[in-house]
Amino acid sequence: MSAKIKDSPAFRRVLLKISGEALVGEQTFGIDVNVARAVAEEIKQVYALGVEVAVVVGGGNIFRGISKSAGNMDRASADYIGMLATVMNAVVLQDALEKTGIQTRVLSAIDIPQLAEPFIRRRAVRHLERKRIVIFAAGTGNPFFSTDSAAALRALEIKADVILKATKVDGVYSADPMKDSNATRFDCITFQEVLEKQLKVMDASAISLCMDNNLPIVVFNMLKSGNIARVVTNEAGIGTRVCLEKP
Repeated sequence: MSAKIKDSPAFRRVLLKISGEALVGEQTFGIDVNVARAVAEEIKQVYALGVEVAVVVGGGNIFRGISKSAGNMDRASADYIGMLATVMNAVVLQDALEKTGIQTRVLSAIDIPQLAEPFIRRRAVRHLERKRIVIFAAGTGNPFFSTDSAAALRALEIKADVILKATKVDGVYSADPMKDSNATRFDCITFQEVLEKQLKVMDASAISLCMDNNLPIVVFNMLKSGNIARVVTNEAGIGTRVCLEKP
């Protein structure tokens, strides 16, 4: 049984970045709706604390512009297909969240009125103020930009306090902990160190955008139940904080 999660959030508004691969579950491709429901329950814990939550979900479980599945396609065309994949994931996550009783809106950077509202910054902020969870889909709407960059951009646009980067490991390591048993985890690391050490936190464009605007990132393991809420309540020992200067 997991420890009781504190009920005092450290953040007012957060942006949660989830990879598309997180929705695959035990499958090798596509979306496991049971995993989507589990993710929705995790997000609901944070919502119940009174925190305003926005989500950016990737599309790598279906298609990624720079993946082998893209073959020798034109990069821009492949990236647009990847954006459509994020829309599919967003709608699945919306359905899972609304089944928990939470009002949710999908805002897309590509105009798909049958599935999502168009992204308008003021509208997104208004939804958050009305206690709706907002899911941003289709990345930035531009090719050559990853959903990491979209997460950084949207977080700044809605004035989020932090980006929560959900991963399969419990923070940022000096090397890949899956391949190097000597890899050590950082409790806190600066944006500059991430760039200099070329650590795989988020892509360089996203890190630079966060650094230039002093927007902190917390990298944590989403596979452990309750961890999103633990990060939001600033529980000690959970994840790695990436910020402008170490405390």
